Amino acid sequence: MASFPDSVNENEIGKAKFIGELLVPVAPFDQKSGRETWTVAFAPDGSYFAWSQGHRIVRLVPWSKCLKNFGGEGSNRAGTRRLSRQNSEGGTVVPVGEPREHTIDCGDIVWGLAFGSSVPEKQSRCVNIEWHRFKFGQDQLLLATGLNNGRIKIWDVYTGKLLLNLMDHTDIVRDLTFAPDGSLMLVSASRDKTLRVWDLKDDGNMVKVLRSHQNWVYCSAFSPDSSVLCSVGAGKSVFLWDMDKYSLIRKLEGHHNDVVSCEFSPDGALLATASYDTRVIIWDPHMGTVLLELAHLFPPPSPIFAGGANDRWVRSVAFCHDGRHIASITDDRMVRFWTIDEMSPQAIAPLTNGLCCAFSTDGSFLAAGSRDGSVHFWACPKSIASLQHLCRMALRRVMSTQQVQTLPIPPSIRSYLSYQDL
Repeated sequence: MASFPDSVNENEIGKAKFIGELLVPVAPFDQKSGRETWTVAFAPDGSYFAWSQGHRIVRLVPWSKCLKNFGGEGSNRAGTRRLSRQNSEGGTVVPVGEPREHTIDCGDIVWGLAFGSSVPEKQSRCVNIEWHRFKFGQDQLLLATGLNNGRIKIWDVYTGKLLLNLMDHTDIVRDLTFAPDGSLMLVSASRDKTLRVWDLKDDGNMVKVLRSHQNWVYCSAFSPDSSVLCSVGAGKSVFLWDMDKYSLIRKLEGHHNDVVSCEFSPDGALLATASYDTRVIIWDPHMGTVLLELAHLFPPPSPIFAGGANDRWVRSVAFCHDGRHIASITDDRMVRFWTIDEMSPQAIAPLTNGLCCAFSTDGSFLAAGSRDGSVHFWACPKSIASLQHLCRMALRRVMSTQQVQTLPIPPSIRSYLSYQDL
């Protein structure tokens, strides 16, 4: 495991480039709780951006329109602008075939949301049912929303219409995640201490209830091959589940406070978890070992201090699709951009009351939601991945750490492929 540096000079850290924001109308009642942006998400194909803007409302905006309003695409990102909040259905003419904006009233406070896309040849796990209410096509794109009342509502992204209403949780649905294999298997994490697995290709049939958490479940994430699920919550443990057998593989111990966010690297070789203990831990999920700790307080606090209240709670962590960059949101009003081979942030940016973050599908931008219902965007630090790293990612997509360790190759290469050089 890598050690911490003695200090970090913030003058040596780059500043992330702010490119725009999505704002909500200000009204007197907005000062009350319920206006928070608890979740932001990008569609798998990069076509849409969605965020829970508070007070039951989810906004779906074509990502290309966001970029256009922010002042450019690709290298043309000069100006910082605010995106108009006018609904496209309120008079704006949208050409046929172009993505439309939608404002969705979910009926209750929205805590979690996730995009899901289908692959028609991927069969439902409920093989005995021949008739289904919905036939999902090749271009089907769904949005799942988890609500304060324990319900999950499934929407058609292209039309904004409600398709399914899933009811089984008994408390807030805090997080949602779709299996990335196109099967439309959905996992919900709830304050009722359970994770529930739903098969949307079987009209939303609940397949399994996963029980091991003793307290609220905050977040869950699939591995890229959909075989493993990570879940974290109010407690110091990180849970790994076998999603073929729906059984617990192991619990990872290392945090000193509640673990609130988790995400796998694109090759599945790394797992990032964020905790109120002021740290992001990078794990080897195959071995259950700690590879790297990203500290947000220097020197690192003692376990007793980290286990209590402090101003460096890490609220969210996200892995970039290049497999090298990580973003974290903390209570010290900062967003940090890290690389897996550096112990200090590569870039930082101010963010007041940040709650969540997500990278765009191509990894060029980071979106972060805040307590006032707004979303802020930054251009991610640019760097060219080495051929070594690209080869490592390609190999690790199909090989576990155990398999890598049996390869007849020099120890230094084996260590590099296992990410043990972090």
